[in-house]
Amino acid sequence: MSIAQYIAALPKAELHVHLEGAIQPATLLTLAQRNNIPLPGQTVEEIQRWFTFRDFQHFIEIYVLVSSCLKTAEDFEYITYEFGATMARQNIRYAEVTFTPSTHYLGPYKLPLEVFFGGLQRGRARAQADFGVEMRWVFDLSRSIPNEQRRRRAADYTTAIAIECMPEGVVALGLGGAEIGYPPEYFASWFKQARAAGLHSAPHAGETVGPESVWGALKALGAERIGHGVRSIENPALVEYLAEHAIPLEISPVSNLRLGVYPAIEQHPLPQLYAAGVPFTVNSDDPPLFNTTLNGNIELLHNAFHYDIATIDEIVLNGVRHSFLPSAPKQSMEELFRTQMAELKQQFLV
Repeated sequence: MSIAQYIAALPKAELHVHLEGAIQPATLLTLAQRNNIPLPGQTVEEIQRWFTFRDFQHFIEIYVLVSSCLKTAEDFEYITYEFGATMARQNIRYAEVTFTPSTHYLGPYKLPLEVFFGGLQRGRARAQADFGVEMRWVFDLSRSIPNEQRRRRAADYTTAIAIECMPEGVVALGLGGAEIGYPPEYFASWFKQARAAGLHSAPHAGETVGPESVWGALKALGAERIGHGVRSIENPALVEYLAEHAIPLEISPVSNLRLGVYPAIEQHPLPQLYAAGVPFTVNSDDPPLFNTTLNGNIELLHNAFHYDIATIDEIVLNGVRHSFLPSAPKQSMEELFRTQMAELKQQFLV
């Protein structure tokens, strides 16, 4: 009997993972060599040590340098295909992947949509053909651009292309970046425009800022899912609201620890949120940057929070239930997952 083997084999859906933050060290080395970008390391081991989280500013520096290694459509195709391969190795069948277009459109290379999104779409199609994994996109606004004119330009651009690319797999508008000093309310007009066009609302909130950030995302942005949201636990009325309205949190336990939101897993509020009836999914966020995987985060449900297999199954299935898939494929995916879970129990847990 091996619960770790069972969790590794489980079919999964992931709803909170950043494509640029999911680039593995070996992939980054290939990109840097291809595009003549100097890195602070020449081996996988050196890059992994550089990835080791120090503070949020260091994290942003890594993210910016990683993004600077993406210049061509082939680069974007490559990282998407490699991400698909990583999904397949963990038995992740479906992911709603966050991507930040303005980083590339307004960055040093001024890349047009056909370059980065054309590459993403080719990589996505190849990954589905070769590995049987499916990806859809969450285009997120970058909240913490210091220059307001540039921030507004980035939000205008991202919202417009998110709406334009809805027929090609963009399902939601997100909101990422540093929360402190950049409350959700500022971005209300862009989310209103996106929601009117039929996009879903999935902003980050309640990670490094407390419950007021989550309330802002709910009231000003019409949030249907909250990225992180763990600090909701600090406000009983908010916890009750999330449970009553079945608004899920996208919880990434290892990310929360690495970023210092909680000093140790014993202080993480996941069990209290679960007991209060708040729905949530478990996710990896920026897996190589936090030296984690989706499987590793799910293992915490057993190793740290001591949930039984039936509970773990239901939490894993939340990745399907709270996805932005249409109802028919969502139901079909959940039924398939349940069938495979029953088969895996016979293989690993009997």
